[in-house]
Amino acid sequence: MPGPDHQVACEKDVTMTKMTLGAHPYLLGFEQLERMVEQAAKSGEGYPPFNIEQVSDRGYRITLAVAGFSEDDLSVTVEDRKLVAGRQFMKSFVLADGVDVSGAATENGLLHVDLEKAEPETVIQTITIKKG
Repeated sequence: MPGPDHQVACEKDVTMTKMTLGAHPYLLGFEQLERMVEQAAKSGEGYPPFNIEQVSDRGYRITLAVAGFSEDDLSVTVEDRKLVAGRQFMKSFVLADGVDVSGAATENGLLHVDLEKAEPETVIQTITIKKG
């Protein structure tokens, strides 16, 4: 076992390759999804603490701990599928297509933001094949 007079070194050249969604041949048009995932990962850190729960088959609730903040210190906005809560602080969440904010309320130092996921439409499109 190495002691204070011994040094252990390990040198290894490791190259990391990042696979992007846009580079996969079967995933066409998903470049924006990768940016959204990176953006969501960055916003998941920090203050205030929050919880996300599924409250029904199509309903979700984001709860943020906002004790000490007044109603004037709080806001909830959605822009370009990005939900932003706060005014004195900022916590953001990326919403999937078809997920909409159905309401927001404060209760006992908590800010509840309710989300509703729309019923997906089945779309069938027949493409005419032309002769060349």
